[in-house]
Amino acid sequence: MRSSIIALTLLLTITLSAQEKNKKDKSLDSIQKLDEIFISSNAIFGNKYMAKNRTGSAYYLSPKEIQKFGFTDINRALRTVPGVTIYEEDGFGLRPNISLRGTSPERSSKITLMEDGVLISPAPYSASSAYYFPTIARMEAVEILKGSSQVQFGPFTTGGAINMISAQIPSEFSGQVRASYGSFNSNQLHVKIGGVNKTVGYMVQYVNYGSDGFKTLPSGKNTGFNKNDLVAKIAINLFPDAIVQQSVEFKFQYADEVGNETYLGLSENDFNNNPFSRYASSNEDKMTTDHSQYMLTYKVDFNENTRLTTTAYQNNFARNWYKLNDITFNGDTQSIAAILEDPNTLSNHFNIVNGSVNSDTDAIGIKANNRKYLAQGIQTKLDYHWYKGDSFHDLEIGARYHYDEEDRFQWVDNYSISNTGKMSLTTAGLPGTDANRIASAKAFATYITYKLKYNNWTFTPGARYENITLTRADFGKSDIPRSGVNLVTRENSVGVFIPGMGANYKFNNDFSLFGGVHKGFSPPGNQEGQEPEKSINYELGTRFNLGKLKGEFVGFFNDYSNLLGSDLAATGGTGSLDQFNAGEVNVNGIEILLNYNFSNENAKFSWPISFGYTFTNTEFQNSFGSSDGLWGVVTTGDELPYIPKHQLNAAVSLEHKSFEINLNARFNGEFRTLAGTGSIPDNAKVDSNFIIDVSGKYFLTKNLMLTANIINLLDTTYAVSRVPAGLRPGHPFGAYAGFDFRF
Repeated sequence: MRSSIIALTLLLTITLSAQEKNKKDKSLDSIQKLDEIFISSNAIFGNKYMAKNRTGSAYYLSPKEIQKFGFTDINRALRTVPGVTIYEEDGFGLRPNISLRGTSPERSSKITLMEDGVLISPAPYSASSAYYFPTIARMEAVEILKGSSQVQFGPFTTGGAINMISAQIPSEFSGQVRASYGSFNSNQLHVKIGGVNKTVGYMVQYVNYGSDGFKTLPSGKNTGFNKNDLVAKIAINLFPDAIVQQSVEFKFQYADEVGNETYLGLSENDFNNNPFSRYASSNEDKMTTDHSQYMLTYKVDFNENTRLTTTAYQNNFARNWYKLNDITFNGDTQSIAAILEDPNTLSNHFNIVNGSVNSDTDAIGIKANNRKYLAQGIQTKLDYHWYKGDSFHDLEIGARYHYDEEDRFQWVDNYSISNTGKMSLTTAGLPGTDANRIASAKAFATYITYKLKYNNWTFTPGARYENITLTRADFGKSDIPRSGVNLVTRENSVGVFIPGMGANYKFNNDFSLFGGVHKGFSPPGNQEGQEPEKSINYELGTRFNLGKLKGEFVGFFNDYSNLLGSDLAATGGTGSLDQFNAGEVNVNGIEILLNYNFSNENAKFSWPISFGYTFTNTEFQNSFGSSDGLWGVVTTGDELPYIPKHQLNAAVSLEHKSFEINLNARFNGEFRTLAGTGSIPDNAKVDSNFIIDVSGKYFLTKNLMLTANIINLLDTTYAVSRVPAGLRPGHPFGAYAGFDFRF
């Protein structure tokens, strides 16, 4: 069955990059007139012009925008994009929680995450929580897609898709060395080199960054991290002089991380007294990860109108988050989430957490959340476009076969703690005795989209089909060798048709109106009979160009008929990953993006500003009790947790041929951590915050520039979340300086 599906996938296939160079007037379609051109068969739209001319909402974070602030934190990079909601966790963007248009942000598990057009979550179907996230510092661009045309990029089609474009093979020999150092012993080194001749191109890139961390442990131990990321690419033009052009590109990527990060936050009182402290019982917490990707892309340009692109890929990810899980006092075991939620009632447990007492033997349970992930598949797309009279047509057909799995082989070590804060291992756990199971998924997806441009109208109907089989094999805590004597299995299958339709009417070169409707979908869990998440999503917007003022206004409405919640340890749950039915929910809002340049065309200085605003309103249409109390008792009319109503971002730059100064200010509104309505109770609220970041560049020569960055210029102390367990601070004031040399 698998081989036949793969064969079918190879025969079907996908996309011609819509970047023609036909010089006819009619070819000035949106796929022809390029700005910041970015030629890649694995891009969604590849440049700002294309993003602005889609029938659905889209945003293109260009190389220039990413390099303005030298971003290593994806959270800060995406804050500039309307419709994106994020809550931070560690202060460095290592494990982001991203939402698009009101989808659940926890571990970015409800959006389609890609790198170079390939699914990049460790197990996007069977365990979509993104404990691995690509290093933004090595990316050349980021594409954010919302609206109806996202049916091309499942499986998650409600909120949207994010595609990160890695460094491309350069058109000539070139290289770059970038380095910086600053607060908290934070450092970054970035080296890149590449070139091309008639038949062969290559690129090698290495990024290292780390920090001692801005939190403090009683022991004085480092609370930071160190991360390495290596990418190598080689491309071969197989027959340079042939009429039918063919090429192959091989990509290898490897990343590792060692981070002394914890799930344990702070109580309300302790956060107010010292928000950057950590409790003694989190001293041994550590995250270790290894990630590798292999990707082979074969591209055939049959003629200037037809391209076939096929990509085979494999992602491997291993991680062990060794972290405090629970506390036992007098035989009563409580999770750290429960203790931090009510430290007064559970004061005896809390005293063990903060290391103020001599505990009993085995009082502290530290779980080795040891997991391995595999995601592999083959995808192909065929793009054919043509002109007929005054109309332009583009047909795209794609298919993908994908397999992924999550292998949990976990254990718990038990410790004691003294009133000096010193921890001692008292009972070592046996691997596999806490969790010993494999969750897997097989998925076949295919789609077809059609673009028709006639006079001022553009229409983009499309449809996607997903067929998914999800399974779980639980070997049990006593069957360490996995003989199968206690094996318990379960399976769930789903097939779903996902249509979408977008349209755009261009009144003139300065004003257009666009809108669309599409079906939203997220895969269910592996519980037999569980239905997938479903919604109908609408958007209506306008793009305009009024002299120096350019902008976009968009209204959206997502009507969920079956919203699914997930039992994640990251949100205070048990970590089973089981999904539960949250029923009917309405999500609506507006997105505003404005850009203005005060300077004239020939001025010595350029003074661009931008403004972005997102309003998101959420409302449950039914009442229920969420699994394990994750969202509390939900009543009709309640708001979704973790989604702020208001978000605002403003940026201003002063650019000269010799220097550049950039300032970014963002406001993130308060949000609730439990479902509810009206004013938010203090114990279920994360307050609003206003943060300013600044960057500067000074060009010493054509090839060498000095760089400087300040994070949190006003040194604002603020909480970013109450999950996984307790209040967590955002990044305090930090200053960094470095250089960027290019050749």
